[in-house]
Amino acid sequence: MDNKIKLIVILGPTSSGKTGLSIKLAKKFKGEIISADSRQVYKGLNLASGKVTKKEMAGIPHYCLDVSSVKKRYASQEFKKCADVAIKKILSKNKIPFIVGGTAFYIKALTGEIIAPEAPPNPELREKLEKKTTGELFIMLEKLDRRRAGTIERFNKRRLIRAIEIIKYTGKPVPERTDKTNDKNVLYLGIKRTKKELKKRIESRLAERLSQGMIKEILNFHESGVSWKRLEELGLEPRWVSSYLKKKISKEEVERRIIRDSLLLARHQMSWWGRDRRIHWIKNQTQAERLIIKFLK
Repeated sequence: MDNKIKLIVILGPTSSGKTGLSIKLAKKFKGEIISADSRQVYKGLNLASGKVTKKEMAGIPHYCLDVSSVKKRYASQEFKKCADVAIKKILSKNKIPFIVGGTAFYIKALTGEIIAPEAPPNPELREKLEKKTTGELFIMLEKLDRRRAGTIERFNKRRLIRAIEIIKYTGKPVPERTDKTNDKNVLYLGIKRTKKELKKRIESRLAERLSQGMIKEILNFHESGVSWKRLEELGLEPRWVSSYLKKKISKEEVERRIIRDSLLLARHQMSWWGRDRRIHWIKNQTQAERLIIKFLK
């Protein structure tokens, strides 16, 4: 008899439609959703992270959203603690936990595939690495730990520096879990989009968020005391909008660079996930439903 906890993971590249699909599936299969997105944990970072709205939730409870100030750095260990508490709560209501997001390291930490080691900050190393570009840092990380490089957001300088810092401290790559004590049975569903579809979705989504006030949202953070450096660490949208607000690039250039880098990120995500044979790549809700029915039997 299999007594393992059953989890359903919905993943895919940025803007592929994870949120919308997960809500429909959670409604149909009596589920609740845990966000596995490394930016949506931050309070107030709504438009810039593409965070689900109360209206979009359609009454489905969501967990691990808005749990940290943007002034603090939220680690994968903290996400795992948040998600484990949420899973217990969801199961206590006889509901199915849906893990939804694009942050592979969060998902792998939760499902027990990796163990993120504790490593103290190294100011001297950080100062040295800060002088490098994200491209140089990514190449450096690839040489140190190719597997970790495959799960990281390659344009996020802070995450790249932290990964290198951990490896330098421990003297080895981030360890994979090799024991058989994992208590989770996981169904992995990946949303598949063509490059053309994805580009159209990224463009449409960005235009909508800009019209809703994404630039003002990021400006408000800076005016409340969040440094430009910290904003630039928070992903593509805050990074390029910050450059615009500092009058380094035009608004048109903001859009062009976010779209370009989002497509690069999507390609990187698919390159990594494409190697995982456990993922069932789906094109529509019907395919997902069939797989879930079989999984829950």
